[in-house]
Amino acid sequence: MKRSEVNRYIKQAIKLFDENNFHLPSWALLTPEEWKDKIATERCKEIIDHTLGWDVTDFGKNNFMKEGLTLFTLRNGSPKSEKTYCEKIMVSYVNQITPMHFHWNKMEDIINRGGGILALQLWKANKKEEKTSDSFTVQIDGITQNIEAGEIIRLNPGESITLEPYIYHQFWAEKETCIIGEVSKVNDDSNDNRFYEPLGRYPEIEEDESPLFLLCTEYL
Repeated sequence: MKRSEVNRYIKQAIKLFDENNFHLPSWALLTPEEWKDKIATERCKEIIDHTLGWDVTDFGKNNFMKEGLTLFTLRNGSPKSEKTYCEKIMVSYVNQITPMHFHWNKMEDIINRGGGILALQLWKANKKEEKTSDSFTVQIDGITQNIEAGEIIRLNPGESITLEPYIYHQFWAEKETCIIGEVSKVNDDSNDNRFYEPLGRYPEIEEDESPLFLLCTEYL
């Protein structure tokens, strides 16, 4: 991705969050220059070590509006710490697909926080990591629902779904841009994403302009 794209989509996310009264922590708006001073202290160690903050990805496909996602990780721990949970806020544009994947370890709630309809297409994987034709159950706002392989679930604003490990899912917004919440066990995007099609989780950045904000992989 080009740095100009990253800058543009972060600015759009900030505007969207502001319009919907979703407030980010103050450090979300620190400039790269301001981060230089922060890194010299231990006060931001958790932010840096647990990759909190901005994350804009096209999954290495170089077509962000077709396959991409804007994320901000608000809090995250580690399996070895007392903080064993994670929270993210995300932006998905209309028909912008987050590619099919599952997590080996992470259970997560995906929440439509506002905007359009959030569509998720689901399959159960076997231990060989293959998609199966098996039916299965999920929890939608605490209510058990039977799901057929490849079925599309549509969540209205305020609705959520719980996804267990080994459930392949891809998702996108319909009608309007969606603000998406995620509450989960500890998140490890470097090691706990099994994409059905081999993809890169973090894109290479072409520096066509200066960064307005640092991505979560760029603090050091």
